[in-house]
Amino acid sequence: MEVEIWSDIACPWCYIGKRHFEAALSAFEHAEDVNVTWRSFELDPSAPPEIPGSSAEMLAQKYGMSAEQVEASQARLTQMAAAVGLDYHLDSTRMGSTFDGHRLVQLARRHGLQDAVKERLLRARLIEGRLISDPETLLSVAAEVGVPEDEVRAMLASDDFADEVRADERAAQQLGISGVPMFVLDRRFGASGAQPPEQLLALLRHGWDNGGADQSRSAA
Repeated sequence: MEVEIWSDIACPWCYIGKRHFEAALSAFEHAEDVNVTWRSFELDPSAPPEIPGSSAEMLAQKYGMSAEQVEASQARLTQMAAAVGLDYHLDSTRMGSTFDGHRLVQLARRHGLQDAVKERLLRARLIEGRLISDPETLLSVAAEVGVPEDEVRAMLASDDFADEVRADERAAQQLGISGVPMFVLDRRFGASGAQPPEQLLALLRHGWDNGGADQSRSAA
């Protein structure tokens, strides 16, 4: 059964959603027959490499919220993240483009390291406060999980994997995906948002009972 997850490295809900999905998958009876692909999605495709100021200031301006409202929202998010073992530091998040980060995730797929790179980028952005558009951040992340350095440098010096990122984003538009995380099973069933593990588990079972099992057997 094919599971595609559209998400953005800049999205704190996406990291929580990743943990919820991992919990659901670990409880799923046919987890060994599930193939997970991370798809690219940019919440702000026009973002420059770095946006000056704090994330709270940017969010307040973007959504017309007061500083107090942003602080309260970030506090709730931090508590939710802590519940799944994530130590968010949203006050120190550095804002900017995630496009090159998505290109790195696409490159990592070639080496079977997509999930590892996605995990490490989310941690770098939301916990460590690192700038995802910084080439040194991407080189460091890639080295930690085993993506060849020469391939990462070649990617950063070119437009490699840009087409793959844009293709994922076009697919999201075609599927009507306007927010992330979005979990899609066999391009037939989906769930939006950082759903609780039990709901994602129910989605996996529904997908399996309605065609996923047949597809997995055919691929075997």
